[in-house]
Amino acid sequence: MKYKAFLFDLNGTMIDDMDYHIDAWFNIVNNLGAGLTRDRMKSECYGKNHELLERIFPGRFSEQEKITMSIEKEEAYQEGFRPQLKLISGLDKTLEKAKAAGIKMAIGSAAITFNIDFVLDGLGIRHYFDAIVSADDVTKSKPDPETFLRCAEHLGVHPSECLVFEDVPKGVESARSAGMDALVILGIHTADEFGVYENVISLQQDYELLAW
Repeated sequence: MKYKAFLFDLNGTMIDDMDYHIDAWFNIVNNLGAGLTRDRMKSECYGKNHELLERIFPGRFSEQEKITMSIEKEEAYQEGFRPQLKLISGLDKTLEKAKAAGIKMAIGSAAITFNIDFVLDGLGIRHYFDAIVSADDVTKSKPDPETFLRCAEHLGVHPSECLVFEDVPKGVESARSAGMDALVILGIHTADEFGVYENVISLQQDYELLAW
């Protein structure tokens, strides 16, 4: 085992919730006149909420307005997803096995703390993680490598000793820029979308067949 640390993205990687994020944003931005298709909305669902809004509505909203819409979106997402809140199949065993093996673990997510707490405390899994880096902790979110580099720094491990678990191409790009390998959990994205990333060591539907 060459990896000393596992770094997990959250949404779509630990829990199967990306459709709920897409739907929440789709309703909000189109009610504001964006006229986006659902496929376009799916492609925009990465990075911080403020960055997403700025990409779709450049220069239109103040920071306070973005904060208000971000909270509105997260409340809608949590209300819709709460009945479905569970780990992706096999992840509970992976977390237990890694913890027992002394592998350090962190969450590196573009989610705000409000959403990370929703998952960790809702599922009672906070004790597995030695560090958490959220959207609130970085200047630049994915695909910039800052999120994962901060995770490695907090864990006290070299980036090359980290394995990143991701579900979106922008997250894999972030891992590559950080000098880290990535294992992809396939969800709303297909295998061919990750073909250009040489740092991908495996693509899996879930964690059940994960061998390490």
